[in-house]
Amino acid sequence: MRPQPHHLEALVAVIELGTFEAAAASLHVTPSAVSQRIRALESEVGQVLVRRGTPCTATPVAEPLLRLARQTRLLQDEAASALGAVTGTTLAVAVSADSLATWFRDVLDTVATWNGVALRLHVEDQAWSADLLRRGEALAVVTSDPTPVQGCSVTRLGTLRYVAAARPSLVERHRRGGRIDWAALPMVDFNEKDSLQLAALRRRGRSLPAVVHRVPTSADFLEAVRRGLGWGMLPEPQLAEVREDVVPLSSLGRIDVHLHWQRWRLESVLLDRLTDAVRAAAASALRP
Repeated sequence: MRPQPHHLEALVAVIELGTFEAAAASLHVTPSAVSQRIRALESEVGQVLVRRGTPCTATPVAEPLLRLARQTRLLQDEAASALGAVTGTTLAVAVSADSLATWFRDVLDTVATWNGVALRLHVEDQAWSADLLRRGEALAVVTSDPTPVQGCSVTRLGTLRYVAAARPSLVERHRRGGRIDWAALPMVDFNEKDSLQLAALRRRGRSLPAVVHRVPTSADFLEAVRRGLGWGMLPEPQLAEVREDVVPLSSLGRIDVHLHWQRWRLESVLLDRLTDAVRAAAASALRP
């Protein structure tokens, strides 16, 4: 099977933009033409590739085709640029909210100096980000998974340390006989994929408290802990920002998250440059 490039292009456009109409506008063709290309590709594969809905989504069968399409687009953009054509190249990367709020910002500084390059960031927990590689949604990810996805290479970046912390007044309100009442001390969670707080509690043989707040952005999570909404696991770089307002909870200790860089194994100049930028940023901010 050798899918036609314009069929793959249509598939990526529909999945990225969510509708056949938006895909048609980006490709400068009619929605009917996009629909015909998708049907032709599905006929060639023999299975459904796009779940028609709002938005349209890819079936698992489409994942290897999406990877192929995005890899091809990256290499074509680089070739066109090398030949002097004015083109924009998109680099899709998955990174956790905590990394994006701390050490990964140095990567943004570097990419900001590159002409014609669009960075498309997916914010995803480091324990789950490798799935975006498998689905063909990202060409590189920051992940805690050291096992390479098929067709990808892995580089160890370093360790992001998390420390349990809370506002002193909150802790004092929940002391009983000089000890912290962990069942009553409120906790802050990031989202349903965040297991750091639960892991810290279980490691000390404790259960979830009665009150668990959910604050799903890194900056606001930090602010919630600083303002005394509950205790939470804070990345060391963020903890340094609020040292005057919070105290470490030594009885819960710390958790080290080992981060890796997984990327497609392609001979891509831009992907190599991005890898160098990520490694440099990690080397200057993460624990070795």
